[in-house]
Parts: sequence; structure tokens; C-alpha cells
Amino acid sequence: MRARGAAVLIALLLLSPGLAFAHRIDEYLQATLLTLEPHSLQGSIRLVPGVLVASDVIASIDANGDGVISPEEQRAYAQQVLNSISITLDGRVVETKLVSWSFPSLGQMHDGLGEIKINYSAALSDGGRDHVLLVATHNLRQKLVYLINLTVPEDRSLEILSQRRNPEQSVYEVDYEEKTAAAGAHDTTGAVVWLEGIQFSPLFHLGMRHIAEGTDHLLFLLTLLLPAPLLAINHRWGPKLAARSSMLRILGIVTAFTIGHSITLTLAAMNVIHVPSHPIEVLIAVSILVSAVHALWPILPGREAWIAAFFGLIHGLAFATTLDRLGVSHWERVAGILSFNLGIEAMQMIVVAAILPSLLLMSRSRAYSALRIGGAGFAALAALGWTLERLFDLQLPVDDLVNALARHALWIATGLFLLSLLCRALLPVSPPRIQRVEVLSELSAASTLP
Repeated sequence: MRARGAAVLIALLLLSPGLAFAHRIDEYLQATLLTLEPHSLQGSIRLVPGVLVASDVIASIDANGDGVISPEEQRAYAQQVLNSISITLDGRVVETKLVSWSFPSLGQMHDGLGEIKINYSAALSDGGRDHVLLVATHNLRQKLVYLINLTVPEDRSLEILSQRRNPEQSVYEVDYEEKTAAAGAHDTTGAVVWLEGIQFSPLFHLGMRHIAEGTDHLLFLLTLLLPAPLLAINHRWGPKLAARSSMLRILGIVTAFTIGHSITLTLAAMNVIHVPSHPIEVLIAVSILVSAVHALWPILPGREAWIAAFFGLIHGLAFATTLDRLGVSHWERVAGILSFNLGIEAMQMIVVAAILPSLLLMSRSRAYSALRIGGAGFAALAALGWTLERLFDLQLPVDDLVNALARHALWIATGLFLLSLLCRALLPVSPPRIQRVEVLSELSAASTLP
């Protein structure tokens, strides 16, 4: 049975690295939303460079290398992006026109938080009933990841018949019919076809990538799990919980975090609430600091689920900014929230399942205190660094350090599992002698969910 459990763990670990580093850290996201009108096409592009490619992107924008992106350089780069896009209607080339552009600060781009916004328009020729619109991107200078979609046409004379994308989504083709006002007055099949084309799979994978590459989100959750297998006695972490109680507590923490971030993700993505991203990023760093302090000294022993639920509300607001960056329309948001959130939960469960055996095994050895204190100390230092960066727009090496470790997550997790097996065999914990009343009280608290 133990051999089977180890095999499952290794399989999960082998799956995780490919998912964990596929986007945003070392890639450049280009999300495009198209709006089709009877005689024109409007395009909205959002470009989000990952932290590991941000320097290269900035260098390609800052042509004179003076460390400042001038208005002329912004326009030149926006035009360069637009020139990389070719549009044809029924096989005829369509000219595009740059409408507007905006660029984030260099600090935001270095942190992987800034997005470049470019809007363009294209005039579509009159004549004909059936049309084929083709939009292709040929920008090969950076490692780009593409997302593209078309909003439901507001003009009822336009009926979307079908849409196709290549696997990379750098090429998008849509067949549509342009009808007279009378013919299109009561026809809703275009919306049905469009709904069938909602990008569930890309948004699901984007959710997985976002939580896997969101080192601050994962660090908060993993740090909060560090004391989960332990009892708190006299304001200190003491003896281990039984395996079943540990599992219940961990399940409660993960469930509470899921509930918290799902609530605010939904409300923010539906524009019910709106909070600026900067204070949210600061509060996320603070949440990591709180979980680190709790892992060192019990703040709310047995109430980790409440901590996870409270700060999950804040993390959900950060998740929502990713959907907002994609520029998805109102009709896409319900399906988008569902698929994106399922992706988050899937990756979250993979990470927890991969680390759980190590935590449970190590907690049954005398070496667990070193792991808990070392992990909490690292999380506290990272949280303090992120807090200073985000409050005062400083450039500290926190992201570089955390991302460097994240790139070796497979080896770290595998080494931790092997170390936990060794410590469990060589350094077992003797059964503690504690008062029954204290144990029952703590176990009751551990099984309470918000």
C-alpha cells in the first residue's frame, strides 16, 4: 500500500512541472478581443510579459536604452505589434489603423503585473452576404502565448456561423453572414454558435497556470499547511495530531481558501465589486506574513480554516484581475469564471496532494520542527520583501529568489519526500503525554470549518 502511495506521489510530481512553468513566468501573453460590426472590426489587445521575459520586452520597447519609455517609443512599439497582425476578409487584405495605446510603469512590468493595452480598427468592405474573416499574428521575436476571441455582435444583421483557431491561437478564422435588417431581426442562432465556441479549455489551463505560477498564492497556502499536523499547547506548537485529524484540518484549510477566493473572484469578475490591484498585492504579501507568524507561534490554533477563508477573499480579487486582463465580455464571464476557477482548484489539489505525504510523514519525526521553522522563516522574509516592494515600488531580489526555487520545485518536492521517509524511520517522535481536556479542545477546533 505504501509503495502504491509513493508511486502516485511521484506521478503527481512528474505532472506538475510542465503545468507550473508554462506561462507568465517565462512567456509573453497576448490576449485579443475582437468586436465585429457591419462595416468595421475593432480589436483590443492586452500584452502581459512574464517576470522572466519582462527585461527583454522592456529592452525592445526602450529603443535608446535610457531606462525611460517615451511617448514616441510607446507609439512605435504599439505600431510594431499592429504590423505583426495581418487581417483578410474573403481573401483580400484589410488595412488596420492604430487607435489608442497605454503602457504600465517599468516597475509593474518587472513584477509581471503590468499590461500593455493596444486598440485598433479596420474598415471592412461592403458587398456580399457570406464572409470569411482571418486574423493572424506573425510576431515571432518574443515567446508569445495567444488568446483570441470574438464578442457576440450587437448588430442583429450579423450572424456568426463558425470559428476556428490553430493550436497556438495565433491564427483565428470566423465565418459570418451579413443579412438585411429584416432577415436578421429575430435570428439568434449566431449567439448559440458563439456560445458553443467559448474557450473553456484555454481558460481552465490559464487558471492552472495562474495558481501554479503565482508563487505568492502558493506560498501562503503551503505556509498555512505547515502547522496543520500539530497540536497547539500553551501557545506553542507541540505534539502531532492523529493522521485522520491532520487530514481533516488540511481539508478544512483548502476548502476554506477555495470558498473565500471563489466568492470574490465571482463578484469582481462580474463587476459587482472593484478594488485597485495595488493594495490587493500588498495585502497578499501581508497574508503570507500572517501565515508565517502563525506557523512559528499559534495565533489562532485550530482556526487555520478561518485564516484561509479570510485571506482567500483577498486572493480571489487578484485572481479576478487575470480574467479582466483578457478583456472577456459579459457573456463570457460566467463560463470564464467557472473554467478559470476549476483550473485553479485542479492545480491547487495537485500541489496539496504532492506535498501532503511529506508533511504527514515528517510531522511524525523530530525533524519536523526544523522544517516548520525554516519554511515559515523563508515565507516571512519573502513576505516582508514583497510588502516593501509593493508599498514603495522598490526593486528587491525577492521574485528572482522565489522563482529560482520554483523552477526546481520537482527536485525540492522529491527531495523533501525522500527526506521525510528517512526522518520518519530514523527520528520517530515518542508518544506525548498531555492532558485529555487540552487534546479534545484542540481537536474540536481543528475540525471546525468556517
